[in-house]
Amino acid sequence: MTRPHVLLSVAMSVDGYIDDASAERLRLSGTADFDRVDQVRADSDAILIGAETLRRDNPRLLVDSADRRATRIAAGKPEFPLKITVTASGDLDPGLRFWHHGGDKLVYTTDAGATRLGDRLSCLTEVVSLGTELDFGALLDDLGRRGIARLMVEGGTRIHTAFLAADLADELHLAVAPLLVGDPGAPRFLDAASYPGAPHRRMRLADVTQAGDVAVLRYLPKPENQADRDIRYLRRAIELARLCPPSDTAFSVGAVIVADDVEIATGYSRETDAKVHAEESALDKLDADDPRLSRATIYTTLEPCSQRSTATRLPCTDRILRAGIPRVVLAWREPATFVANCVGVEKLRQQGVEVIELQELADEAMSMNRHLDLS
Repeated sequence: MTRPHVLLSVAMSVDGYIDDASAERLRLSGTADFDRVDQVRADSDAILIGAETLRRDNPRLLVDSADRRATRIAAGKPEFPLKITVTASGDLDPGLRFWHHGGDKLVYTTDAGATRLGDRLSCLTEVVSLGTELDFGALLDDLGRRGIARLMVEGGTRIHTAFLAADLADELHLAVAPLLVGDPGAPRFLDAASYPGAPHRRMRLADVTQAGDVAVLRYLPKPENQADRDIRYLRRAIELARLCPPSDTAFSVGAVIVADDVEIATGYSRETDAKVHAEESALDKLDADDPRLSRATIYTTLEPCSQRSTATRLPCTDRILRAGIPRVVLAWREPATFVANCVGVEKLRQQGVEVIELQELADEAMSMNRHLDLS
């Protein structure tokens, strides 16, 4: 069983507040950042929010974009991610908007919280007790058993603190708004806690982007080994696969080329024309003699092809060999849907290329292809 990838998402002021102390919610993000968050929600299997934030903000917690919801459905997913809240006390109002919009809901609580809830939410959600106290590791174990591969956590303070203090967060999206709150009674991003390795363990800054007037920092909280990096970059390739124009006659595939732990090129199926493959698209963005290719890894969600229906285009396996890339990481082998006998892995290994298969990510990588025959 694999626990889900946990992504913490938060917007805060420059001085570290996630709201002010007024009755009305402080809108820290602008239109561009709200749209970014909507995409992250659409890419997630489940979204988690704490009961305190649920009571204070009364959110619906939906994917707003109809196009993104349609993309989820086309990929064989529910229209909306599973919505989760966590409460120790069981103090939840069945009249909140959270329960009456979107798809399935789930409540994690304690034995005492479950007793207090009784059957008040029985027609609205499933209630799961984690025991005498909230155990977030047990929560992730349960979500893994339910097939949740990607969990987005939207707070609030106690929830973010709990995940980081227990070293359970894989990714942190920190949107910094150009505002100062300065109210000591307002909620902050995090509470004081015993964080692993603090104050000397440094997070890895993976990306910095701008969404309107908001700076979005993407941090990776955990120290990484090679296996961790492989999972991270292959998940990045899976994200790219979600960008593929839909097709009933070809797979949706994403690819990332990495050298010296830096992305040097990305691609996805049908990115530039109806026939281009993900690996091909990524390689086309680099010079053939780029010296970084000799020490690169290419991450691809599907086994590189060993034959093409278009005679003028080299199979991706041959492109990888010609580029001199010494290492390939993939999620699943190509089924016989469109090619009777793909031997991309075998051909690469015969030529001395190291091929790593991360089968634990196969279901996640195949998710946007479930409308096709995968037998």
